[in-house]
Amino acid sequence: MSDSSSGCTEPRAAVTEAEVEALVHGICFKTGPPRALGVEVEWLVHELRSPQLPVTPERLEAAYAALRTVPLRSALTVEPGGQLELSSPPAASLMECIGTVSADLDAVRAVLAKDDLGLVGLGHDPWHTPRRFLRERRYDAMEACLDRRGPAGRHMMCTSASVQVCLDAGHEEPGPLGHGRRWWLAHQLGPVLVAAFANSPLLGRQPTGWLSTRQLLWTEIGAGRAGAPPLDGDPRAAWARHVLDAPVMCVRRDDGPWDVPEELTFREWTRSAVPRPPTRDDLVYHLTTLFPPVRPRGHLELRMIDAQPGDDGWIVPLAVTAALFDDPGAAETTYRAVKPLAERGLALPAPHNPLWIEAARSGLADPELYDAAVACFAAALEALPRLGASHQVTGAVAAYLDRYVLKRRCPADDLLDPLRGTDRRAHGKDIRT
Repeated sequence: MSDSSSGCTEPRAAVTEAEVEALVHGICFKTGPPRALGVEVEWLVHELRSPQLPVTPERLEAAYAALRTVPLRSALTVEPGGQLELSSPPAASLMECIGTVSADLDAVRAVLAKDDLGLVGLGHDPWHTPRRFLRERRYDAMEACLDRRGPAGRHMMCTSASVQVCLDAGHEEPGPLGHGRRWWLAHQLGPVLVAAFANSPLLGRQPTGWLSTRQLLWTEIGAGRAGAPPLDGDPRAAWARHVLDAPVMCVRRDDGPWDVPEELTFREWTRSAVPRPPTRDDLVYHLTTLFPPVRPRGHLELRMIDAQPGDDGWIVPLAVTAALFDDPGAAETTYRAVKPLAERGLALPAPHNPLWIEAARSGLADPELYDAAVACFAAALEALPRLGASHQVTGAVAAYLDRYVLKRRCPADDLLDPLRGTDRRAHGKDIRT
């Protein structure tokens, strides 16, 4: 969501359907040995001592102006509702990635604290209604487009936050680290990650009945915008078809507001050339307006994990996911653990199929999701030392397994306990070193 909002640029040569398919193949899947890892951490920005109080746009603008003067290795961007996102550079190891982002977050928090502001790790803001902070043509068009399906789009834009793990697409050849296996695995492991890390049970201070309300909102945006393609073929071909058949969010222009067509797919746009022929630049932009749970961007971007509580809560889903994909033994164990789940997700693509919906609603109360989560966390714990993870990181994953997974809980339960008349929360530890 932090992609460029620039207008259309030269050259403006039209693209055909065949050219779109070829370009998507080259842009979205770049294969090779998995060597790099990245993470994008989104945060809600609130009053340091009273997060339920709204922050004025003027204070947010001043805080972000100050942050832009701070040298960071990660890219700092602002989401439409004023959420802050740090996107790490590609890292050669898990610990390098953790070290870079942790240092950048320390610097960001120090600047925000001077204005009594802080970062809050929640998948969805439990206190405030959506309010747009950024006034740009991209987000004007996005809001107009998503409003046609109801209020979920504004919540997604302005009051949600996530931990997005970025992985290399994998080898061209088959096997545990092959791109076809990793694409399949990302979609089948997705509901396990949703269930284990759900952290958004409230909206308007009230329980929604879902442990991950953020995931519920994604399903309400619609399959064309936020859904995945079927997993019944070559990933490149499936994604190219999905891109062509997805609705166009907007047709950009150099001056004035952007057009927001109704029910115009990119395939139809290439055929009709109305209101003007689409260009390669339009295709690249179209790709940034699709928000599936697994987005191929040369690498794979796993987008289904709610933002996590605590300063360092984001490290656990990053470490678990990296271990399950990049260690061959753990990848094979994970494949076997989630394979039984695949049959429950055959009717509809993610995240609209029954398995993903159950993960968002009930979390690890689902027996099959629980069994898969326990097996995957155990595989990650065994693999993390082989990936060079520190004792603190491995210990944090073990603590999460004990505190949440083995008890069929997730961070959302900590938020719900006071409303249930119980309070089983515990204090976390610094796990960066």
